[in-house]
Amino acid sequence: MSDRTVILFQGDSITDGARGRSDDPNHILGHSYAYIIGARLGYEQAEQQPLIINRGISGNRASDLYARWNEDAISLQPSLISMLIGVNDAWRTVNGETSGVTDRFERAYRHVLEETKEVLPQAKLVLCEPFILNTGAPASNWEAWSECLTAYQQTVRQLAEQYGAIFVPLQAAFNEACTRAEASYWLWDGVHPTAAGHELIARQWMDQVFGSEMKI
Repeated sequence: MSDRTVILFQGDSITDGARGRSDDPNHILGHSYAYIIGARLGYEQAEQQPLIINRGISGNRASDLYARWNEDAISLQPSLISMLIGVNDAWRTVNGETSGVTDRFERAYRHVLEETKEVLPQAKLVLCEPFILNTGAPASNWEAWSECLTAYQQTVRQLAEQYGAIFVPLQAAFNEACTRAEASYWLWDGVHPTAAGHELIARQWMDQVFGSEMKI
């Protein structure tokens, strides 16, 4: 099946979703939005048997993605790469951790995109907006968190435009969701989604990817 669609999800713990590290198909996608999207695409496109891969790793920053990009992205020869990254960059920056002294978010993200465009020019790109809500960890220093994430959100939107990627807006969707239920219902600690939060991400992703001119 040489023309088989390969969809790769990349990111941090939000994407990781406690995914399995073996070939067990019952656990390999974890329990994040990647699983929800994979389940829907797998059912709707069963005749084409798309391959859905999750390579999110808990704790990763943009620079961590770049460090493992050859092994966990380029070598997989994906047809589409979806990325959701940024909250760990913000977490370490806001908390003043040593690894966050120099903010490398935009630089590392750009390196990832440049390399992908060079080596996999036909791969389609989907960039998901990082997000937070005013509860849990972000609530302890909301002004700093909000300032940092807002800058990252602008960066991701600009990079999507520059590199011809689909941009998946998520912050506004989570803000709107908070009119239905409290913030912790969607992001239990202000960062990590609940089951309902992952469903929200999956719906936004499907709407943007399949509602655009991008066909996969």
